[in-house]
Amino acid sequence: MDSKIYLRLSVMMFLEFFVWGAWFVTLGTHLGSIGFSGGQVGNTYLMNNIAAIVSPFFVGMIADRYFASQKVMGFLHVLGGIVLYLCADLSTAGLLILGLLVYNLTYMPTLALVNAVSFHQIKDPDAEFPKIRVWGTIGWIAAGLLITLIQSQFNPNVEKSALPLKIAAAASILLGFYSFTLPNTPPRNAGKEVSVGEVLGVKALRLMKETSFSVFVLCSLLISIPLAFYYAFANPFLNDLGMKGVAGKMSMGQMSEVGFMILMPWFLKSLGVKKTLLVGMLAWVVRYAFFATGNLGSFVWLLYLGILLHGVCFDFFFVTGQIYVDKKAPKEIRASAQGFIALITYGVGQGLGSILAGRVVDGFTIGTTKDWRMIWWIPCVFAAVVSLVFALAFREKQEAAGSLKAEPAVEKV
Repeated sequence: MDSKIYLRLSVMMFLEFFVWGAWFVTLGTHLGSIGFSGGQVGNTYLMNNIAAIVSPFFVGMIADRYFASQKVMGFLHVLGGIVLYLCADLSTAGLLILGLLVYNLTYMPTLALVNAVSFHQIKDPDAEFPKIRVWGTIGWIAAGLLITLIQSQFNPNVEKSALPLKIAAAASILLGFYSFTLPNTPPRNAGKEVSVGEVLGVKALRLMKETSFSVFVLCSLLISIPLAFYYAFANPFLNDLGMKGVAGKMSMGQMSEVGFMILMPWFLKSLGVKKTLLVGMLAWVVRYAFFATGNLGSFVWLLYLGILLHGVCFDFFFVTGQIYVDKKAPKEIRASAQGFIALITYGVGQGLGSILAGRVVDGFTIGTTKDWRMIWWIPCVFAAVVSLVFALAFREKQEAAGSLKAEPAVEKV
Protein backbone atom coordinates (compact mmCIF):
# COMPACT_ATOMS: atom_id res chain seq x y z
CA MET A 1 0.00 0.00 0.00
CA ASP A 2 1.27 3.45 -0.91
CA SER A 3 2.47 5.25 2.24
CA LYS A 4 0.65 8.47 1.30
CA ILE A 5 -2.65 6.63 0.85
CA TYR A 6 -2.11 4.80 4.15
CA LEU A 7 -1.51 8.10 5.94
CA ARG A 8 -4.56 9.77 4.45
CA LEU A 9 -6.87 6.85 5.20
CA SER A 10 -5.46 6.50 8.73
CA VAL A 11 -6.16 10.18 9.46
CA MET A 12 -9.69 9.71 8.14
CA MET A 13 -10.27 6.67 10.36
CA PHE A 14 -8.71 8.39 13.40
CA LEU A 15 -11.03 11.40 13.07
CA GLU A 16 -14.09 9.23 12.34
CA PHE A 17 -13.92 7.51 15.71
CA PHE A 18 -12.48 10.51 17.57
CA VAL A 19 -15.76 12.27 16.77
CA TRP A 20 -17.84 9.41 18.17
CA GLY A 21 -15.69 8.84 21.24
CA ALA A 22 -15.63 12.55 22.13
CA TRP A 23 -19.38 12.81 22.81
CA PHE A 24 -20.75 9.29 23.20
CA VAL A 25 -18.94 8.26 26.39
CA THR A 26 -19.70 11.32 28.53
CA LEU A 27 -23.16 12.16 27.18
CA GLY A 28 -24.99 10.35 30.00
CA THR A 29 -23.09 12.33 32.64
CA HIS A 30 -23.86 15.62 30.86
CA LEU A 31 -27.54 14.77 30.54
CA GLY A 32 -27.79 13.87 34.21
CA SER A 33 -26.22 17.20 35.15
CA ILE A 34 -28.91 19.14 33.26
CA GLY A 35 -31.75 17.22 34.90
CA PHE A 36 -32.47 14.30 32.57
CA SER A 37 -34.04 11.23 34.18
CA GLY A 38 -32.69 7.75 33.52
CA GLY A 39 -35.49 7.14 31.03
CA GLN A 40 -34.65 10.34 29.16
CA VAL A 41 -30.97 9.37 29.04
CA GLY A 42 -31.95 5.96 27.65
CA ASN A 43 -34.21 7.60 25.06
CA THR A 44 -31.36 9.89 24.02
CA TYR A 45 -29.02 6.95 23.41
CA LEU A 46 -31.88 5.25 21.57
CA MET A 47 -31.48 7.87 18.84
CA ASN A 48 -28.11 6.32 17.98
CA ASN A 49 -29.74 2.90 17.66
CA ILE A 50 -32.55 4.24 15.48
CA ALA A 51 -29.97 5.83 13.21
CA ALA A 52 -28.13 2.50 13.03
CA ILE A 53 -31.33 0.95 11.67
CA VAL A 54 -32.00 3.76 9.17
CA SER A 55 -28.44 4.30 7.89
CA PRO A 56 -28.24 1.13 5.74
CA PHE A 57 -31.20 2.42 3.72
CA PHE A 58 -29.44 5.71 3.09
CA VAL A 59 -26.12 4.10 2.19
CA GLY A 60 -27.53 1.18 0.20
CA MET A 61 -30.28 2.94 -1.70
CA ILE A 62 -28.86 6.45 -2.14
CA ALA A 63 -25.15 6.94 -1.37
CA ASP A 64 -23.95 3.71 -3.01
CA ARG A 65 -26.01 4.36 -6.16
CA TYR A 66 -25.68 8.03 -6.95
CA PHE A 67 -22.77 9.79 -5.20
CA ALA A 68 -19.05 9.39 -4.56
CA SER A 69 -18.51 8.09 -1.02
CA GLN A 70 -15.98 10.74 0.03
CA LYS A 71 -18.32 13.57 -1.05
CA VAL A 72 -21.30 12.14 0.81
CA MET A 73 -19.13 11.65 3.87
CA GLY A 74 -17.84 15.21 3.66
CA PHE A 75 -21.35 16.66 3.40
CA LEU A 76 -22.70 14.52 6.26
CA HIS A 77 -19.85 15.38 8.62
CA VAL A 78 -20.07 19.13 8.00
CA LEU A 79 -23.84 19.10 8.41
CA GLY A 80 -23.61 16.81 11.43
CA GLY A 81 -20.98 18.97 13.08
CA ILE A 82 -23.21 22.03 12.79
CA VAL A 83 -26.22 20.14 14.19
CA LEU A 84 -24.18 18.72 17.08
CA TYR A 85 -22.79 22.14 17.99
CA LEU A 86 -26.31 23.55 18.14
CA CYS A 87 -27.44 20.58 20.26
CA ALA A 88 -24.68 21.25 22.80
CA ASP A 89 -26.49 24.31 24.18
CA LEU A 90 -29.91 22.68 24.41
CA SER A 91 -31.31 21.60 27.78
CA THR A 92 -34.94 20.83 26.92
CA ALA A 93 -35.33 17.06 26.70
CA GLY A 94 -37.57 16.93 23.64
CA LEU A 95 -35.48 19.35 21.59
CA LEU A 96 -32.15 17.77 22.54
CA ILE A 97 -33.34 14.22 21.83
CA LEU A 98 -34.73 15.30 18.46
CA GLY A 99 -31.54 17.19 17.66
CA LEU A 100 -29.38 14.19 18.50
CA LEU A 101 -31.59 12.01 16.31
CA VAL A 102 -30.86 14.33 13.39
CA TYR A 103 -27.17 14.29 14.26
CA ASN A 104 -27.00 10.48 14.50
CA LEU A 105 -28.76 10.20 11.15
CA THR A 106 -25.84 12.15 9.67
CA TYR A 107 -23.11 10.27 11.54
CA MET A 108 -24.08 6.59 11.41
CA PRO A 109 -23.99 6.28 7.59
CA THR A 110 -20.38 7.51 7.63
CA LEU A 111 -19.29 4.32 9.40
CA ALA A 112 -19.99 2.38 6.21
CA LEU A 113 -18.64 5.17 4.01
CA VAL A 114 -15.18 5.28 5.64
CA ASN A 115 -14.93 1.55 5.03
CA ALA A 116 -16.01 1.98 1.40
CA VAL A 117 -13.35 4.66 0.86
CA SER A 118 -10.70 2.47 2.50
CA PHE A 119 -11.51 -0.72 0.60
CA HIS A 120 -11.59 1.11 -2.73
CA GLN A 121 -8.05 2.44 -2.26
CA ILE A 122 -6.28 -0.73 -1.05
CA LYS A 123 -5.31 -3.87 -2.95
CA ASP A 124 -5.14 -6.45 -0.15
CA PRO A 125 -7.96 -5.77 2.35
CA ASP A 126 -7.13 -8.73 4.62
CA ALA A 127 -3.60 -7.47 5.18
CA GLU A 128 -4.03 -3.72 4.82
CA PHE A 129 -7.43 -2.80 6.27
CA PRO A 130 -6.63 -3.81 9.90
CA LYS A 131 -3.65 -1.42 9.83
CA ILE A 132 -6.01 1.39 8.87
CA ARG A 133 -8.93 0.38 11.11
CA VAL A 134 -6.80 0.31 14.25
CA TRP A 135 -6.43 4.09 13.93
CA GLY A 136 -10.16 4.35 14.58
CA THR A 137 -9.72 2.71 17.97
CA ILE A 138 -6.75 5.00 18.63
CA GLY A 139 -8.96 7.97 17.75
CA TRP A 140 -11.59 6.87 20.28
CA ILE A 141 -8.87 6.50 22.93
CA ALA A 142 -7.42 9.92 22.07
CA ALA A 143 -10.83 11.55 22.57
CA GLY A 144 -11.11 10.12 26.08
CA LEU A 145 -7.57 11.13 26.98
CA LEU A 146 -8.15 14.67 25.67
CA ILE A 147 -11.25 15.11 27.83
CA THR A 148 -9.34 13.85 30.86
CA LEU A 149 -6.49 16.26 30.09
CA ILE A 150 -8.96 19.15 29.94
CA GLN A 151 -10.47 17.97 33.22
CA SER A 152 -7.12 17.86 35.02
CA GLN A 153 -5.72 21.11 33.64
CA PHE A 154 -8.64 23.44 32.89
CA ASN A 155 -12.14 22.30 33.82
CA PRO A 156 -12.79 19.69 36.55
CA ASN A 157 -16.45 19.44 35.50
CA VAL A 158 -15.84 18.96 31.78
CA GLU A 159 -17.62 15.57 31.66
CA LYS A 160 -20.77 17.19 33.03
CA SER A 161 -20.55 20.05 30.54
CA ALA A 162 -21.45 20.36 26.87
CA LEU A 163 -17.79 20.86 25.90
CA PRO A 164 -17.28 17.24 24.72
CA LEU A 165 -20.20 17.73 22.32
CA LYS A 166 -18.58 20.87 20.96
CA ILE A 167 -15.21 19.13 20.62
CA ALA A 168 -16.91 16.37 18.63
CA ALA A 169 -18.71 18.97 16.51
CA ALA A 170 -15.47 20.75 15.65
CA ALA A 171 -13.76 17.45 14.79
CA SER A 172 -16.73 16.44 12.64
CA ILE A 173 -16.56 19.65 10.60
CA LEU A 174 -12.78 19.21 10.23
CA LEU A 175 -13.27 15.64 9.01
CA GLY A 176 -16.00 16.84 6.65
CA PHE A 177 -13.71 19.24 4.86
CA TYR A 178 -10.87 16.73 4.95
CA SER A 179 -13.14 14.13 3.31
CA PHE A 180 -13.49 16.27 0.18
CA THR A 181 -9.71 15.95 -0.33
CA LEU A 182 -9.71 12.13 -0.23
CA PRO A 183 -9.21 10.05 -3.40
CA ASN A 184 -12.35 9.50 -5.43
CA THR A 185 -14.53 6.53 -4.48
CA PRO A 186 -17.34 6.26 -7.06
CA PRO A 187 -20.73 4.79 -6.08
CA ARG A 188 -20.44 1.00 -5.96
CA ASN A 189 -23.95 0.27 -7.19
CA ALA A 190 -24.34 2.95 -9.84
CA GLY A 191 -27.11 1.97 -12.25
CA LYS A 192 -28.22 -1.01 -10.16
CA GLU A 193 -31.63 -1.47 -8.58
CA VAL A 194 -31.40 -2.11 -4.85
CA SER A 195 -34.46 -3.37 -2.97
CA VAL A 196 -35.48 -2.68 0.60
CA GLY A 197 -35.26 -6.40 1.31
CA GLU A 198 -31.67 -6.48 0.13
CA VAL A 199 -30.75 -3.57 2.41
CA LEU A 200 -32.42 -5.28 5.37
CA GLY A 201 -30.56 -8.50 4.67
CA VAL A 202 -33.73 -10.50 3.99
CA LYS A 203 -31.74 -12.98 1.89
CA ALA A 204 -29.88 -13.97 5.05
CA LEU A 205 -33.12 -15.24 6.59
CA ARG A 206 -32.67 -18.50 4.73
CA LEU A 207 -29.76 -19.22 7.07
CA MET A 208 -32.26 -19.26 9.93
CA LYS A 209 -33.34 -22.73 8.79
CA GLU A 210 -30.29 -24.01 10.64
CA THR A 211 -31.06 -24.24 14.35
CA SER A 212 -27.63 -23.13 15.55
CA PHE A 213 -27.67 -20.03 13.36
CA SER A 214 -31.13 -19.14 14.69
CA VAL A 215 -29.82 -19.55 18.24
CA PHE A 216 -26.86 -17.34 17.38
CA VAL A 217 -29.12 -14.61 15.97
CA LEU A 218 -31.49 -14.73 18.95
CA CYS A 219 -28.65 -14.62 21.49
CA SER A 220 -26.94 -11.82 19.54
CA LEU A 221 -30.14 -9.80 19.84
CA LEU A 222 -30.54 -10.54 23.54
CA ILE A 223 -26.91 -10.02 24.60
CA SER A 224 -26.97 -6.59 22.91
CA ILE A 225 -29.62 -5.47 25.40
CA PRO A 226 -27.35 -5.45 28.51
CA LEU A 227 -24.58 -3.92 26.37
CA ALA A 228 -26.59 -0.69 26.22
CA PHE A 229 -26.34 -0.29 30.01
CA TYR A 230 -22.58 0.17 29.70
CA TYR A 231 -22.64 2.70 26.88
CA ALA A 232 -25.31 4.90 28.48
CA PHE A 233 -24.52 4.67 32.20
CA ALA A 234 -20.95 3.52 32.91
CA ASN A 235 -19.61 7.07 32.76
CA PRO A 236 -22.33 8.55 35.04
CA PHE A 237 -21.81 5.61 37.44
CA LEU A 238 -18.07 6.10 37.76
CA ASN A 239 -18.48 9.87 38.11
CA ASP A 240 -21.11 9.36 40.83
CA LEU A 241 -18.62 7.21 42.74
CA GLY A 242 -16.16 10.10 42.62
CA MET A 243 -13.60 8.61 40.22
CA LYS A 244 -11.38 11.21 38.54
CA GLY A 245 -10.54 11.30 34.83
CA VAL A 246 -13.29 8.83 33.97
CA ALA A 247 -13.29 9.42 30.19
CA GLY A 248 -9.57 8.71 29.96
CA LYS A 249 -9.80 5.66 32.23
CA MET A 250 -12.69 4.25 30.23
CA SER A 251 -10.48 4.42 27.14
CA MET A 252 -8.52 1.56 28.71
CA GLY A 253 -11.37 -0.60 27.43
CA GLN A 254 -10.47 0.29 23.85
CA MET A 255 -6.79 -0.32 24.63
CA SER A 256 -7.65 -3.84 25.78
CA GLU A 257 -9.72 -4.27 22.63
CA VAL A 258 -6.62 -3.75 20.49
CA GLY A 259 -4.68 -6.28 22.55
CA PHE A 260 -7.36 -8.96 22.41
CA MET A 261 -7.85 -8.34 18.69
CA ILE A 262 -4.23 -9.40 18.16
CA LEU A 263 -4.86 -12.58 20.21
CA MET A 264 -8.15 -13.46 18.48
CA PRO A 265 -6.66 -15.96 15.97
CA TRP A 266 -5.10 -17.95 18.82
CA PHE A 267 -8.30 -17.99 20.87
CA LEU A 268 -10.42 -19.04 17.89
CA LYS A 269 -8.06 -21.87 17.06
CA SER A 270 -7.77 -23.00 20.68
CA LEU A 271 -11.37 -22.60 21.84
CA GLY A 272 -13.44 -22.87 18.69
CA VAL A 273 -16.42 -20.74 17.76
CA LYS A 274 -18.87 -21.71 20.50
CA LYS A 275 -16.49 -21.34 23.43
CA THR A 276 -15.09 -18.05 22.11
CA LEU A 277 -18.59 -16.62 21.72
CA LEU A 278 -19.54 -17.92 25.17
CA VAL A 279 -16.48 -16.34 26.80
CA GLY A 280 -17.50 -13.02 25.26
CA MET A 281 -21.02 -13.32 26.64
CA LEU A 282 -19.85 -14.38 30.09
CA ALA A 283 -17.47 -11.41 30.14
CA TRP A 284 -20.55 -9.16 30.30
CA VAL A 285 -21.79 -11.11 33.32
CA VAL A 286 -18.45 -10.69 35.08
CA ARG A 287 -18.12 -7.02 34.11
CA TYR A 288 -21.48 -6.06 35.58
CA ALA A 289 -20.85 -8.14 38.70
CA PHE A 290 -17.59 -6.19 39.15
CA PHE A 291 -19.45 -2.89 38.75
CA ALA A 292 -22.12 -4.00 41.25
CA THR A 293 -19.55 -4.90 43.93
CA GLY A 294 -16.69 -2.48 43.20
CA ASN A 295 -15.97 0.80 45.00
CA LEU A 296 -13.25 3.44 45.22
CA GLY A 297 -11.84 1.80 48.35
CA SER A 298 -10.41 -1.68 48.68
CA PHE A 299 -12.37 -2.96 45.70
CA VAL A 300 -11.43 -0.25 43.21
CA TRP A 301 -9.55 -2.90 41.22
CA LEU A 302 -12.91 -4.45 40.33
CA LEU A 303 -13.93 -1.24 38.57
CA TYR A 304 -10.73 -1.16 36.54
CA LEU A 305 -11.08 -4.83 35.61
CA GLY A 306 -14.66 -4.13 34.55
CA ILE A 307 -13.39 -1.45 32.18
CA LEU A 308 -10.56 -3.61 30.86
CA LEU A 309 -12.99 -6.45 30.12
CA HIS A 310 -14.30 -4.40 27.19
CA GLY A 311 -11.80 -6.11 24.90
CA VAL A 312 -13.17 -9.54 25.82
CA CYS A 313 -16.80 -8.40 25.83
CA PHE A 314 -16.61 -6.86 22.37
CA ASP A 315 -13.98 -8.88 20.49
CA PHE A 316 -14.92 -12.35 21.68
CA PHE A 317 -18.61 -12.06 20.88
CA PHE A 318 -19.14 -9.37 18.25
CA VAL A 319 -15.97 -9.85 16.21
CA THR A 320 -16.19 -13.63 16.43
CA GLY A 321 -19.86 -13.33 15.49
CA GLN A 322 -18.97 -11.38 12.36
CA ILE A 323 -16.43 -14.03 11.44
CA TYR A 324 -18.94 -16.82 12.11
CA VAL A 325 -21.51 -15.17 9.84
CA ASP A 326 -18.89 -14.63 7.13
CA LYS A 327 -18.09 -18.35 7.12
CA LYS A 328 -21.70 -19.58 7.38
CA ALA A 329 -23.15 -17.40 4.62
CA PRO A 330 -22.65 -18.27 0.94
CA LYS A 331 -20.62 -15.65 -0.90
CA GLU A 332 -23.62 -14.25 -2.77
CA ILE A 333 -25.46 -13.32 0.45
CA ARG A 334 -22.47 -12.63 2.71
CA ALA A 335 -22.89 -8.83 2.68
CA SER A 336 -26.62 -9.24 3.25
CA ALA A 337 -25.99 -11.53 6.23
CA GLN A 338 -23.54 -9.08 7.83
CA GLY A 339 -26.04 -6.27 7.37
CA PHE A 340 -28.74 -8.39 8.97
CA ILE A 341 -26.62 -9.13 12.05
CA ALA A 342 -25.65 -5.46 12.36
CA LEU A 343 -29.33 -4.52 12.23
CA ILE A 344 -30.17 -7.10 14.91
CA THR A 345 -27.36 -6.12 17.30
CA TYR A 346 -26.53 -2.42 16.90
CA GLY A 347 -30.06 -1.45 15.92
CA VAL A 348 -32.80 -3.58 17.49
CA GLY A 349 -30.89 -5.16 20.39
CA GLN A 350 -29.13 -2.07 21.66
CA GLY A 351 -32.24 -0.01 20.98
CA LEU A 352 -34.25 -2.22 23.32
CA GLY A 353 -31.34 -2.06 25.76
CA SER A 354 -31.31 1.74 25.76
CA ILE A 355 -34.99 1.82 26.64
CA LEU A 356 -34.65 -0.86 29.33
CA ALA A 357 -31.53 0.70 30.86
CA GLY A 358 -33.26 4.04 31.30
CA ARG A 359 -36.27 2.43 32.93
CA VAL A 360 -34.10 0.37 35.29
CA VAL A 361 -32.10 3.43 36.37
CA ASP A 362 -35.31 5.34 37.07
CA GLY A 363 -36.66 2.36 39.01
CA PHE A 364 -33.66 2.37 41.35
CA THR A 365 -33.41 6.14 41.80
CA ILE A 366 -34.76 7.90 44.89
CA GLY A 367 -34.51 11.66 44.60
CA THR A 368 -31.05 12.20 43.14
CA THR A 369 -29.54 9.01 44.59
CA LYS A 370 -29.12 5.97 42.37
CA ASP A 371 -28.74 2.45 43.72
CA TRP A 372 -25.98 1.51 41.29
CA ARG A 373 -25.46 -1.87 42.93
CA MET A 374 -28.97 -3.02 42.02
CA ILE A 375 -28.85 -1.27 38.64
CA TRP A 376 -25.81 -3.32 37.55
CA TRP A 377 -27.20 -6.62 38.86
CA ILE A 378 -30.07 -6.39 36.34
CA PRO A 379 -27.93 -6.60 33.16
CA CYS A 380 -25.63 -9.04 34.97
CA VAL A 381 -28.43 -11.55 35.54
CA PHE A 382 -29.89 -10.87 32.09
CA ALA A 383 -26.54 -11.63 30.41
CA ALA A 384 -26.13 -14.76 32.56
CA VAL A 385 -29.50 -16.14 31.39
CA VAL A 386 -28.67 -15.43 27.74
CA SER A 387 -25.28 -17.13 28.18
CA LEU A 388 -26.94 -20.21 29.63
CA VAL A 389 -29.41 -20.42 26.75
CA PHE A 390 -26.58 -20.09 24.24
CA ALA A 391 -24.44 -22.71 25.99
CA LEU A 392 -27.27 -25.25 25.98
CA ALA A 393 -28.76 -24.59 22.55
CA PHE A 394 -25.89 -23.64 20.21
CA ARG A 395 -24.20 -26.42 18.27
CA GLU A 396 -21.31 -26.02 15.86
CA LYS A 397 -18.94 -28.46 14.21
CA GLN A 398 -15.60 -28.23 15.96
CA GLU A 399 -13.56 -28.59 12.78
CA ALA A 400 -14.94 -25.33 11.41
CA ALA A 401 -13.17 -23.34 14.12
CA GLY A 402 -9.65 -23.88 12.89
CA SER A 403 -10.48 -22.39 9.51
CA LEU A 404 -11.62 -19.08 10.88
CA LYS A 405 -9.48 -16.00 10.64
CA ALA A 406 -9.88 -13.00 12.92
CA GLU A 407 -10.83 -9.78 11.20
CA PRO A 408 -11.43 -6.39 12.80
CA ALA A 409 -14.82 -5.10 13.75
CA VAL A 410 -15.83 -2.13 11.67
CA GLU A 411 -18.79 -0.67 13.53
CA LYS A 412 -18.26 0.02 17.21
CA VAL A 413 -15.31 0.19 19.52
